[in-house]
Amino acid sequence: MRIVLLGAPGSGKGTQAKLLVDRYAIPQVSTGDLLREAVAADTPLGRQAKAAMDDGQLVSDEIVLGIIRERLAREDAAKGFILDGFPRNIPQAEALDRMLAALGKPLQAAIHIEVDYDVLMQRLTGRRTCESCGQMYNIYTSPPRLEDQCDKCGGTLRHRADDNEATISNRLRVYEAQTAPLIEYYRRQGKLRAAQGVGDIQDIFQRVQNIVDSLPSAEPPAKPAAAPAQPTAAERAVEAVKGVLEEARAELESAKPVAPTRVARTPAKRAAPAAAAETVAATKPAAKKASAKKKAVKKKAAVKKKAAVKKKAAVKKKAAKKTAVKKKAATKKKAVAKKTAKKKAVAKKKSVSKKKAAKKKVAKKKAAKRSAPKKKAAKKKAAKKKVAKKKVVKKKPAKKKTAKKTAAKKKAAKKKVARKKR
Repeated sequence: MRIVLLGAPGSGKGTQAKLLVDRYAIPQVSTGDLLREAVAADTPLGRQAKAAMDDGQLVSDEIVLGIIRERLAREDAAKGFILDGFPRNIPQAEALDRMLAALGKPLQAAIHIEVDYDVLMQRLTGRRTCESCGQMYNIYTSPPRLEDQCDKCGGTLRHRADDNEATISNRLRVYEAQTAPLIEYYRRQGKLRAAQGVGDIQDIFQRVQNIVDSLPSAEPPAKPAAAPAQPTAAERAVEAVKGVLEEARAELESAKPVAPTRVARTPAKRAAPAAAAETVAATKPAAKKASAKKKAVKKKAAVKKKAAVKKKAAVKKKAAKKTAVKKKAATKKKAVAKKTAKKKAVAKKKSVSKKKAAKKKVAKKKAAKRSAPKKKAAKKKAAKKKVAKKKVVKKKPAKKKTAKKTAAKKKAAKKKVARKKR
């Protein structure tokens, strides 16, 4: 069994691939897993892939195909394989077909798991994954018993940041633009099979299993022996002429001479060259026709070759254009990431400055609180002094008035005494 699984993000390809692995004991060839494995193992292709990823570029199709080739060479892939995540577009599919043909392991079928857009949105936005054991749930279709808690291990359920409506819509648009044309590609090859991806997981698997079981034997058909080439009319005519000439020559050599200067000719001998001439004359139009046919075939082949070269150049150009676009996108992404990092750094700096200012303010307030009683005491002291001063100032005029009054009384008494004496 040699198949490729097709389907939009959230269609359940990964789940069905795992069930197929368990049922048929053949490997699931996931390009993402293979790349991570090659990078971890530090293989030559893994190093190339790592270099591309470190530069923020996409890993080239040549590297991916090389890694797939290495994986298919292992013993467990002898009976077949399940491709998941590759190919993603027509050029990749064509390159994969060439590679598998060279290995003598062509694809038998492309199984498309069909799911409606609304169902995909529900599946992806409602998806929750256990951080501990990796168990998956869906809050709409298969929710856990306790909210945000795994039924199996009790771990915390995580909602992926990219599982939001905007991101998912974008992913589905990319799928429609790049990967969906593969469906038509495999349909033209007669390899496309469709399975409804809605309902219980086991029901979907039963549909996929029915397709797999209906496939012909995994052994590639033996090449039929080439039929012997049939001679053309022109070739048959030439052979006939050769035969007649040979007969005539044999007869001439075996004939006895009648005269020393002349060879006796029988009616048969005289007829042989004439017959040969007639045969040659008869074969001329056939030979001309064959030559014209040959020329037409050659011309057709040349035109076909030219068209193939043109097509190849167009594909190459398209691929180069795509690579340029991808590079541009990667550069843009890098620039955006840099800008975002810069903004974050500035924001962090501002935040730190604000925190420092707030701390200073708090410290000032605390210091003010600590010094408040002392200030209060100082103020009270100052106020008391002021009051005392005022009292002193008030006492002085009172003494003066008393002294004046005493002096005035004394004067009056003196005057009274003076009057009495008179």
